[in-house]
Amino acid sequence: MDQVSLVIILLAALLIPLIMAKFKINSLPTAVMEIIVGIVIGPSVFNFVNTSDLISQLSTIGVIVLLFLSGLEIDFSLFKKRRTALTPLEQKNAVNTPKYSPVRLSVYAYSTIIVLSLLLAAAFKVSGLFSDFWLAAILFGTISLGIVIAALKEQELLSKAFGQTILLISVFGELVPMMGLTLYASVYGSNSQSLWLLLLILAVAALLLLRFKPFFRFYQNINKSTTQLDIRLAFFLIVTMVTVAESVGAENILGAFVAGIVLKLLNPSETTRERLDAIGYGFFIPIFFITTGVDLNLRTLLTSGKTLLLIPLFFLAYMVAKICGYWVLKLRFKQANALAGTALTATTMTMVLAVLRVAKSMKTITSDQSGAFLLAALLTCVISPLIFNKFYSAEKEDLVKTAVHFIGANLSTVPVAQQLRKGWYDVSMYTNHPENYQTYHAQVPVTLMENFTAQDLQDHGVFDTDILVLGHIDAERNYELAKAAKAYGVRRIIVRFEDRNVLNEHEDELRELGVEVYNTPEANITLLRALIESPSTLLLLNDTENSIYEVRVLNHLYTDVQIKNLQFAQDITISQVIRNRKLIAPNGNTTIMYGDRLIFTGNKQTAAQIRQALATAN
Repeated sequence: MDQVSLVIILLAALLIPLIMAKFKINSLPTAVMEIIVGIVIGPSVFNFVNTSDLISQLSTIGVIVLLFLSGLEIDFSLFKKRRTALTPLEQKNAVNTPKYSPVRLSVYAYSTIIVLSLLLAAAFKVSGLFSDFWLAAILFGTISLGIVIAALKEQELLSKAFGQTILLISVFGELVPMMGLTLYASVYGSNSQSLWLLLLILAVAALLLLRFKPFFRFYQNINKSTTQLDIRLAFFLIVTMVTVAESVGAENILGAFVAGIVLKLLNPSETTRERLDAIGYGFFIPIFFITTGVDLNLRTLLTSGKTLLLIPLFFLAYMVAKICGYWVLKLRFKQANALAGTALTATTMTMVLAVLRVAKSMKTITSDQSGAFLLAALLTCVISPLIFNKFYSAEKEDLVKTAVHFIGANLSTVPVAQQLRKGWYDVSMYTNHPENYQTYHAQVPVTLMENFTAQDLQDHGVFDTDILVLGHIDAERNYELAKAAKAYGVRRIIVRFEDRNVLNEHEDELRELGVEVYNTPEANITLLRALIESPSTLLLLNDTENSIYEVRVLNHLYTDVQIKNLQFAQDITISQVIRNRKLIAPNGNTTIMYGDRLIFTGNKQTAAQIRQALATAN
């Protein structure tokens, strides 16, 4: 019978995403649907499945893997001070927002959540509706990081300031309750040991981090398909940290969460993370969510009048605990997005399940109360994403075009500037030749300057750009300005060298600095050879509708997908894939990986949009 129940659960796990895709159910997270299906196939409705020791053990592994992957999702670079990392252009464009960075906003927002959670817990205790003050405060302060990440990924917001802010609030909403739960279990648990022993968890984590820090530097050279060393390391970390956590009287989920953080700090490759996601979300985690629904017996819960009263009250408490975040988010984002972000942070499920699991094992909560907390959390997962998708729209700061500044207005640069202005670029040109200014200023925005010294260009804001093109005929001047621009903080610099001797002298130095260089005669030679070897090249060059593009794939929506299955496969032709500095001749069955560079041709209108979609970090 155990095997039959497991087969039914795995069949449900297989069918749920297929049915959601078939009927285009995008507003609800998959985890919520899995819990709902678990309710349907469990004792609440059809009673097809009953939990057994085997299923309970797999469910326990599922929650451990889920918390491990949650720790792996935390982007610790967001906690670093960004001011020194900003380019002068970013600092200039952020005049109205520097004091409202994502980190600062998230700290403010979650501080309000802590205060309101404590007040709500006190209100429930005073009213007699729920007497465990600390457990209620922990539950009201939780946020489901996994569901928030899924929603932000769908909107491609993880690389934007709004997405980073909501992500950090959610990180606090998982990390702080996790620590609170550990202290709660240590103080009130019957088998808990001294609190100071909890420091052993951090000590072991630090030891593992130091021991395996160089791991990902060399494992690629010795890894084989039959060894999968990175996955072995991941499960070693999980089992070690879970064992240590349980040994000092803490909960296994804390050990799993810390193991995820340790692996994250080891900087695993994107491929490692994707394989771990496949193992977790492909097998263990669906069993956990579906089993949670199976264990939720609505027939019993809904016959209790107190439970029926607690469900809407707990739901309101979950929502009200996050409501002050609206005014915090309004400090930087527009009202509709502040409302959308507040609603999304009210989503809670993952940590609620973990907290209730621990509380039930400690016998500090009844089944009716646990069910009410869980059903209320389920309602937040249904309603909050709907509100978020309804109200969110792109922020003005996310719609800024890429700034490109050309130094030198001539026949080599002006035609390029004219074409770029038609796309997603904000183009400006600068010249110190009055005759060139007279010739070109009516065709493109050209500024006439008396001198082209680095200080003059800096004073005029020429270096405040995303891309700087040094297209002046004077190669030595281009060299000096390239170094000055790099020192100023311009991230991408392209330099023209007509004199090959000057280029030979400085090429290695500039490439070390990350400056891109080109020599027009060599470019012409390469083009002529291409015309001879591939006559169709001329057709492409003369084609006013199509062009060649290169893009690095940073959007997870398009990774692990075969080229033939890309939604825009019919609109572009991918000629080369560059992976780990190696060229791959692609075909329809070639799988696109995260970080691949694609060289493709396509219509200038649609290709630009496709390029932007592929390059949007998500």
